Amino acid sequence: MDVYTVLVCDDDRDIRRALSIYLTGAGYRVLEAANGQETLDIVGREEVHLVLLDIMMPELDGVSALTLLRERSNIPVILLTAKSEDEDKIMGLELGADDYVTKPFNAQEVLARVKALLRRYMRLNEAPKGTALTLGGIELDDSTKTVTVEGEEITITPKEYDILKFFMENPGKVFSSREIYRRVWQDKPMGAEGTVAVHIRHLREKLEIDPAEPRYLKVVWGKGYKIEG
Repeated sequence: MDVYTVLVCDDDRDIRRALSIYLTGAGYRVLEAANGQETLDIVGREEVHLVLLDIMMPELDGVSALTLLRERSNIPVILLTAKSEDEDKIMGLELGADDYVTKPFNAQEVLARVKALLRRYMRLNEAPKGTALTLGGIELDDSTKTVTVEGEEITITPKEYDILKFFMENPGKVFSSREIYRRVWQDKPMGAEGTVAVHIRHLREKLEIDPAEPRYLKVVWGKGYKIEG
């Protein structure tokens, strides 16, 4: 059985130690960081499979650290938040956090969320690179950079291809326009909403029988977009 590494980042030493005890007892290898910069340094030199990341910290807060982390990695991130940090919590989720737990937390809840996220993340990364991704009638062949819909190859731009691949690697997961822009364009999301909306519209015209009633690329009102089979 593989041993997964969880990085616990919180400026409160007692919280770090408590989480480390729970996670170590559950069979995980645990690393600790006291601020966002330490988190980035550790992720840069260690193989980390999941990060528990506090929002309010000195030197580099959790939201800023998450923004920088997402530029280099898609590892699961669970935010550690206080009840008064709702705005930061929402911002963190928009920036790519996978989940959050509110302090004071229940140890069993934290362990359950860690286990679920790791299971999903490792399953997504088990597929060999360069092989085909399939969702319903869509097939994306990463070795030839081609896309077929119901067996018919479609003409697709490189950016449309990147967006479609991103969605097909994350089926069912909702992403805001800003997060799609960050993950696909790998740049600051200036004007992200309009740019992403245009590309999604073009993709729908190529993928859907009826773009007005999409089967695959769907809007989740007020939250973003997702792909379903």
